[in-house]
Amino acid sequence: MKIVINKCYGGFGLSTKAIKRYLELCGKECFFYNQDYSSKLYNKIKEEVIKGMGFGNITLTKDYGESFEGNWKLFEKDYFYEGNLERTDPNLIKVVEELGKEADNWASELRVIEIPDGIEYEIDDYDGIESIHEKHRSW
Repeated sequence: MKIVINKCYGGFGLSTKAIKRYLELCGKECFFYNQDYSSKLYNKIKEEVIKGMGFGNITLTKDYGESFEGNWKLFEKDYFYEGNLERTDPNLIKVVEELGKEADNWASELRVIEIPDGIEYEIDDYDGIESIHEKHRSW
């Protein structure tokens, strides 16, 4: 079984290139926006301009034009957050294997780890560095 984990301080995250490729594999489009806190507008930005998906940047699977007012209810159903992905997702694994280091965002070093099939596991996180452990009981 293959699982994607982060191997550096920071935390799990995908680069904009990886997000775009992942959504492409899922048959969805990808649009990046940045929130302007003074005007309360979200403005469309090009993938090449983004240094990393940081605070105020969002990914949507629907084009809302060049800008729109930042009402969460408006875009909630089209919001993409990589933190919600299953780490065994075949498309996620494919993206990390295809892109290598280009799949990493500013705070991640993603790796595909293989463990025996059928093992119940959990992902342990210490300041963003993740490791896989077989599930067991603890009191």
